Amino acid sequence: MVLDLKQVPNTPGIYKFFSKNKIIYIGKAKDLRKRVSSYFGKSFKDRKTQQIKILTDKIETFSTITEAEALLLEQSLIKENLPRFNILLRDDKTYPYIHFSMDHKYPSISMRRSKHAISKNYFGPFISVQAVKATIKDLQKIYQIRNCSDATFNNRSRPCIEHQMQRCSAPCINLISETSYQGDITSAQHYLSSSGKKTKSLMTGQMQKLADEQEFERANEIKKRIRSLDLLHQEQSFNSSLTSVDFFTCVSKLDSTGVCILSLRDGKIRGTKTHYLKGNQLLDIDSLFQSLIFSYYQNSFSLPKKIILNIKPKDLSIIKLAVKLKFGKKISISSNTNQKTRKIAKLAKLNANQVIDNRLNRSDKYLFATKDLMSYLGTVKEDLIIEGFDVSHHSGKDAVASAVRFSSNGPEKSKYRLFNIPQELSGNDVGSVKHVLERRINKANINPLPDIILIDGGKLQLKAALSTFSNLIKDPPIILSIVKGSKRVRSTETILSKRGIIEMPKDSSGFLLLQQIRDESHRFAIANNRKKKNKNLRKSKLDNIKGLGIKKKALLLKRFQSIKSIQAASLDELCSVAGISIKIAERIKQNLTL
Repeated sequence: MVLDLKQVPNTPGIYKFFSKNKIIYIGKAKDLRKRVSSYFGKSFKDRKTQQIKILTDKIETFSTITEAEALLLEQSLIKENLPRFNILLRDDKTYPYIHFSMDHKYPSISMRRSKHAISKNYFGPFISVQAVKATIKDLQKIYQIRNCSDATFNNRSRPCIEHQMQRCSAPCINLISETSYQGDITSAQHYLSSSGKKTKSLMTGQMQKLADEQEFERANEIKKRIRSLDLLHQEQSFNSSLTSVDFFTCVSKLDSTGVCILSLRDGKIRGTKTHYLKGNQLLDIDSLFQSLIFSYYQNSFSLPKKIILNIKPKDLSIIKLAVKLKFGKKISISSNTNQKTRKIAKLAKLNANQVIDNRLNRSDKYLFATKDLMSYLGTVKEDLIIEGFDVSHHSGKDAVASAVRFSSNGPEKSKYRLFNIPQELSGNDVGSVKHVLERRINKANINPLPDIILIDGGKLQLKAALSTFSNLIKDPPIILSIVKGSKRVRSTETILSKRGIIEMPKDSSGFLLLQQIRDESHRFAIANNRKKKNKNLRKSKLDNIKGLGIKKKALLLKRFQSIKSIQAASLDELCSVAGISIKIAERIKQNLTL
């Protein structure tokens, strides 16, 4: 069906793409005609846009006065229609709130779930159930509010364990007056809706007033609560200057996107909320942040004083204006961090990455990395096999070479191999590379060659590998070498091939895979070089002397400390060692003087 784009107006608004009378995508634009037309140009778009272009058979638009109004309408329609190509944040359909049962003479505190706060007696939403439970526990420590049901309350005849733990003032048996208890409820609610400093100031004023009225017992009780409040802040505070900040962090890797929303109030992490999204949603970071912000905040009470985004959107002003339009409240939104916020921003990024790691198994990660590598090498294969080679020696001695094997499922340790390097080649890296690869080619009939050979080294090692394969095999694998960066900085490393440097982003999964293979071959070579060196260190001229076993050798070395001292010792001195007869002593002298 040919779509008549000329009918689309040049105004701000929202557009809906339909396929067989079903909405598949909803978007907003500053200029509807310009934005909608961009989907149907001749240039190639990303995979999602291409699919939308192919499937769309009808377009509807709705004009608004401003782009901010369009954004709010877009988010509302996305929640209502759930189009398949929009970012859909479906989890946590209800949110945990703290609820006070204010219809009771002695209200209780509890957690309740709801899509939205039903009345002013609901405080939240909180990010997690754990955050609600921890906050309720804190309020009980300070204000001693009951958390029992009304049925339990009505049937109490003596204080419960909560009172014994000083987390309830036992209004059930009239250990506190209704007026005093209602005052504690008001203070607890004020604690939830204001900063800790303000709450402390009010409590201090109340304590002073009671002291002036000579109600010292009640004044001392408030003093204890102030101390509990101070201890609570010391225990939980990351940075007391961060009174009300939310961090929105988005990362992408392995064709997936991880999101972490981390909330701080009075320097305390109230909790975290995470999302996993398929595909690289950072390609449209504005839409991602808009969806996250307007699905996360339910009312003006839940808004922080400041929102920090880890990536700067293309048009931050639209989000700010839309927030003000929806909630009637102006808040700071930026992508800037400072010394105070950097630690928390780093923690949020760690959690966003962890979201992806938790959802993808190891084979998914390696499969994506091998596909990414193939895209840079210009090759296509279902199961890519890579072998990494490295040579290790100690001052030209005890040289060994390693061969590690990786597939789309990761390392195949059962197929790792070690090669002893002849003494005449020990210390000669180029000669060692040729020697190892010749032996590997000779075993190709038993163990087929991989698709890629990766050598740890520079141009000389690469040249040696290329010449070895060209001389011995007609259709060689792809030969690569990984060159150490300046001052061994990993981000400055390069990948060399027969054609020269292969341009790959240093943070791409394909590049990181090659680094991992190189590191693994390096580790395997060094570990076995050390074993070989330690084994040789244990060998000595005493090993082949008849009648001299392990225990007697140990006693000799303990007595004389070195082979040189044993060689200089007389027969009588040798015979003074337990188990050394005159015949063995003579053999030692004869063997060491050869």
